[in-house]
This record gives sequence, C-alpha cells and structure tokens, in this order.
Amino acid sequence: MGIIKKILVILILVFAIVLIGAYFMPKKYSVEREITINKPVDSVFNYVKYLKNQNDFSVWASIDPKMKSIYKGTDGTVGSIAAWESDVKEVGAGEQEITKITENKRIDFALRFKKPMEDTAVGFMSTEAVTGNQTKVKWGINGVIPYPMNIMLPMMKMDQMIGNDLQKGLENLKNKMEN
Repeated sequence: MGIIKKILVILILVFAIVLIGAYFMPKKYSVEREITINKPVDSVFNYVKYLKNQNDFSVWASIDPKMKSIYKGTDGTVGSIAAWESDVKEVGAGEQEITKITENKRIDFALRFKKPMEDTAVGFMSTEAVTGNQTKVKWGINGVIPYPMNIMLPMMKMDQMIGNDLQKGLENLKNKMEN
C-alpha cells in the first residue's frame, strides 16, 4: 500500500508541475515569411486577393489534388469564403474568410479548421512596392494554443512547421507570377 501511495503522489506532483509550467508558457504563435516578386504591386495584389488563385500556389492545396473546394460570396471581397475538404490528414477540412482588404496593400483573413482538429487562426498577405517592378509579399498566420495544450508549443516548432509551407507557397507564387 505504501508504494502505491508514493507512486500516486509522484504522479500528482508531475501532473501539477506540468500544469503550472503550462500556465507560464506562451499561448500565442506568429509565423511570417516574405519574398520579392519581379512584378508591380497592383499586379501581384490583384492576383493574391482572390481565394481561388491561392490554390495555385498554396502548398496545402497541392498535397491533395482530389481536395474538394467550395467558394461562397464574391471572390476577392470582404466576406468571401473558400472552404476545403480532404481525406488527407495534412490538409483536413476548414475554411478561409476574407475579413479586411486594404487595396494594393493587405488582405486579412480568418482561418477556421474543422479536421483533423478544430482550431481558429488569423492570417494575412501583404504587398509592398520595392521598386516600380518589384513587390515584397509577406504571408503570415497567427494563432493561440489554449491552456494547458500550450505546453506543447515549444515542441511543435510552429515557426518551422508552418513557416516552411508559407515559404514554399511564396516561392510557388513567385514562379507563377514571373513566368
């Protein structure tokens, strides 16, 4: 009986330490990548603001060619939604909604993931003229991992995991725009 009590006390202590640690861990993540494209800002912006075009350069859309896409509203305007559904775990199911557009500068969107797990995040794509024929494009995603799951945030390596896909997507966009 004494050994069982000691094991139980140790388990409770370990669990308490994990919960206390999670309380002090960051809950937010922010990932951004950028690239320079040799095209004028209006040309690049007018391409990326359409949700249907994002499937042409997004890494996630290319993972499952059989992915089902549904579009609601007027694409390229506030309130338009692109929903996706895939049996491939890395793609899952969810939707992206344009929440704000600052013409030739920035598109903000809400991301609502449904599968493989429910989650929400916000994202943006911004364009900035570097020279007359060059545009810097930034793509970013921000989210929150709720307590106590945030204890996993340092191990998840969100910057690397999401960042690599954003960078590859931007490289795809550059190739598409320049060729």
